[in-house]
Amino acid sequence: MQFIKVALVGAIFTAPALGPVIAGKADNTLRAAFTEEILELDYNYTTKREYIIISDLIDENLFDVDPETNEFRPAIATDYEYVDALTIDVNLRDDVTFHNGQPLTANDVAYTYNWIIDPDSQSHPGPSHATWLDSVEVIDDHTVRFHLLHDYPLAIRDLSTRVSIRPENTYHVDGEPVRNAAAREPVGLGPYRVARFQPGQQLVLERFGDYYADSPKGDIPIENIVIRTIPDIGTQQAELMSGGIDWMYNVPLDVAQSVAGLPMVEHLSGPDLRVSFVVLDAAGHTDPDGPLTNRLVRQAMNHAVNKPDIAEYLVGGSAEAISTACHPAQFGCDTTIPSYDYDPDRAREMLAEAGYPNGFPLDLWAYRERPMAEAVAADLQNIGIDVNLRYVQLASLDQARASRDIPAYIGTWGSGGTADTAMIANVHFNATTDRNLTGNEGLTELVLAAEATSDQDERLRLYSEALTIIGEEAYWLPLVSYSINYLVNPELDFPLYPDGLPRFYAAGWK
Repeated sequence: MQFIKVALVGAIFTAPALGPVIAGKADNTLRAAFTEEILELDYNYTTKREYIIISDLIDENLFDVDPETNEFRPAIATDYEYVDALTIDVNLRDDVTFHNGQPLTANDVAYTYNWIIDPDSQSHPGPSHATWLDSVEVIDDHTVRFHLLHDYPLAIRDLSTRVSIRPENTYHVDGEPVRNAAAREPVGLGPYRVARFQPGQQLVLERFGDYYADSPKGDIPIENIVIRTIPDIGTQQAELMSGGIDWMYNVPLDVAQSVAGLPMVEHLSGPDLRVSFVVLDAAGHTDPDGPLTNRLVRQAMNHAVNKPDIAEYLVGGSAEAISTACHPAQFGCDTTIPSYDYDPDRAREMLAEAGYPNGFPLDLWAYRERPMAEAVAADLQNIGIDVNLRYVQLASLDQARASRDIPAYIGTWGSGGTADTAMIANVHFNATTDRNLTGNEGLTELVLAAEATSDQDERLRLYSEALTIIGEEAYWLPLVSYSINYLVNPELDFPLYPDGLPRFYAAGWK
């Protein structure tokens, strides 16, 4: 048996004293700031980018994806073998240990995946994995067998991302399911363990001494990582300049440019697979006869927003206006589909043609990047739409969306850093997800069909057809791709990767 390299077709316990809270390399502690609150740590039940960054530190997947080549490589699994088209055997390393000292076995892997796809788990990766995975069986202590529902060419990709392996019975207490069992104190396999967690305030991680050798993540230079929640960018900037933190993320372009020349700050800018977009309630969940059920209205809204200016002045770097419901760098992302140039006059004409010459009131929800949300709202106001911008925490937006109470919201999606349209299409246009506000069942069929064939030309055709429908119907208002700005301590060596995922474990001191 061999490990087959396959290119992606697209892509609380008390901590020891950490010394004075002064950033730098003296105590080998990297101190970072997040704008977004960190409220829980179990990536099996979270989605946003900050949680991906943390999970990459405390968790492991069966396989890993090389961010430079997009090739699969062994992680806690050594190799895999297709027994037949619907059966995959995966062999595990015998020297991997959980942060609680418990050795990893096949029982843990089988338990985790079988729980994830159980509808009662209500896990975030569950709906997408349940479309192709039937069950996972233990063959011996270090071999698991994955039973597929159908031929699924992206299975190894999915085993390289998203699902965090937990010890057997993590989500069960006395036989009863406890979905938030790992929210505060996850027992992971990654290079760092949770030393202390104060939700919404601070997370302290320490290097795990029994982390397995020869990990694709390499040697781990930095001993401790402290992640603080500092919602105000100005406060973050002051902390960086005074030596309180070493690292700022997703920095607004004007802030980054204003301090880039100072000796105590280094400005880094790198690519990202994240895109932003406005999702519109075309299905009429919030109002069956509302304006958003009218295609002309949705098309007018697409013409109304000045996406090139948002990309240039609010994001900067390599950011670009997008016209498709995917990132242009992803496999299957057809950028030749119908698009809508910035044309507010045409937008007003289309609103009038649709029967709304004086516009209409609209609740527009958003949870991050307020300047972008305000710019979108202002452009929609400019064509007569009376926008009420509801800027909330992500948890509030998620709850309202699940209750079908959101007519329109600004979202972002990074596809887990995977350069394949499947990573955005399935999550947003599968009929099983509350993110899908299209009401178009045929669209779901196309998306699922693209994941069920190994014929890459056919996958391209199916995604092109799906994206054309999304574009023509204007189910989304695509906004921009991202370029990430960082401000860091000049003594910090922080490499950047093509997928835009910050990897603290790869950082070191100069």
